[in-house]
Amino acid sequence: MAGDLENGTRREVDGKECIYFDGYWIRYYDPPEDTLAARKRLIDHLTRRTFHHTEPGINTPGDNLDAARDAYEQETDPARKRVNAAMLAGALFNRATDIFTSVVGLAEKGVEISPTNELMRQCGRCFKEALELGHKVKHYSGEEGIDELWGEPLKAFTMPIASFYESRYVKIAQTMRDIDRIADVLVEVFSDDEAYKGFTRYVYEYAASAREESETMRSDNVIFQVWPRFVAAGERLVDFRPKRPPQNSVVARQRELEEQRLILAARNLISYLSGARVPMPKSTQDFVERCEAFKAWHDVPLAAGS
Repeated sequence: MAGDLENGTRREVDGKECIYFDGYWIRYYDPPEDTLAARKRLIDHLTRRTFHHTEPGINTPGDNLDAARDAYEQETDPARKRVNAAMLAGALFNRATDIFTSVVGLAEKGVEISPTNELMRQCGRCFKEALELGHKVKHYSGEEGIDELWGEPLKAFTMPIASFYESRYVKIAQTMRDIDRIADVLVEVFSDDEAYKGFTRYVYEYAASAREESETMRSDNVIFQVWPRFVAAGERLVDFRPKRPPQNSVVARQRELEEQRLILAARNLISYLSGARVPMPKSTQDFVERCEAFKAWHDVPLAAGS
């Protein structure tokens, strides 16, 4: 039974090597050897991924750090200052990776750099300040901040690589939990509507493909099967149409339009989660509340002629 398993248990599940965390079996990958070069590759990947999933315009080059800081400190408008904070955080991230790249280059030439070296301390300070500003950074959808993702390069800098990989499995399990919660609440909205018979299958197919996408590294060739399944399942979900006669009333047509918007919102939010591979608690809770409000309206019988 899953309840009897300890986190970190490894086992072959459905033909793939998996590791168990918090109720989920997650595709397992061996961590690379813990070297400076491997750590640099990991940090570079995480930094690119962070910018990919966050709002545009904040990938500030590290050599613009001073200008980014000056603009942030001088801005007084709260909305603009938040964006300046995000741009400063981006510059700090890039300055940290620039420094670490130089450290790795020196190490490859035989120059020994200790963890207490000023370059390493400065690198750590940049990552730490970027993390502190990370709560100002939004997901590219504008849904919410995405602090969990923003902190990953700092973790990769400070933690052993094997420990970092383990922390990622925890976050993936939390992401899978949110995906399943969204799927469950969406199914509940239409559970008593005969026009949506068969809809449940499309929802859970998409949730399953999203969980698989969230656990799969892009460098793994299995992505050529996983990604098409995920995209196709999402298309089937939003293409679903209820099996009911054409609606003539204004209110009925409005309901159908809202149904389609809700399904599209669920597809998009699940896609954001599986891509970022970190939980999005505010967005998930907002969607749950939206579903609850919609169901209360959806379940009210339409008056004749309305």
